[in-house]
Amino acid sequence: MVTMTKEDVDSTNDADTDTADDKETVDSAAEADSEVAEDTDSTEDDADSSADSDSETASLDDDGDAAKGSSWVRYAAFGAIAAILIGALVFSGIFGWKVWQQHQIDAAGEQALAVAIPYTETLTSIDSNDIDESFRKILNGATGDLKKDFTPASVQLRQLLLDNKAASHGKVVNSAIQYKSTDKVVLLMMVDQTITNTQRPDPRIDKSRMKITMEKIDGRWLASKLEYL
Repeated sequence: MVTMTKEDVDSTNDADTDTADDKETVDSAAEADSEVAEDTDSTEDDADSSADSDSETASLDDDGDAAKGSSWVRYAAFGAIAAILIGALVFSGIFGWKVWQQHQIDAAGEQALAVAIPYTETLTSIDSNDIDESFRKILNGATGDLKKDFTPASVQLRQLLLDNKAASHGKVVNSAIQYKSTDKVVLLMMVDQTITNTQRPDPRIDKSRMKITMEKIDGRWLASKLEYL
């Protein structure tokens, strides 16, 4: 039979107490390790969340930059198209204006020529039997230097025609426009002029070349200058 003394019981109790303390220490350490692990997991989760947030922010920044770049490209394209359209409109306007202006000049040349041909024939066709009417037609279609020079000369010419019973008939056989603008046209005329008088009763034909300047005055084409070439 084993007999336990008081010291043995106390020693046993102390051992149990130490064992319990050791268990508490182990449990505390385990709890600490668990808390550290949880803190580590939380830190990792926070890090992952931060990384995801940074990634999303970077992605948004990239998307924003891409959107800005795309918008700039669109604006640049629109600007280029607008510039091309404006340039085309300006060019079309200038070209159209030049075409219209040239059309006006060409029309003026044709109008002046249409008036100058019969007027040249009036100038070169005078009958002593109807002098006053011939002079009236000449002055009615004249302006400037031609009208100023013809008025005093007509007095002497009238008497010369009457004295010689002269008559002439002019016919324009060729014509050309030397210069033209909307209000002034210079023309070259080739005229066959048939002349008779008391000294030469048989008709003779004189060929003349003339340069006649026509000017548009108050909507009418009038002869302002006449030169024999």
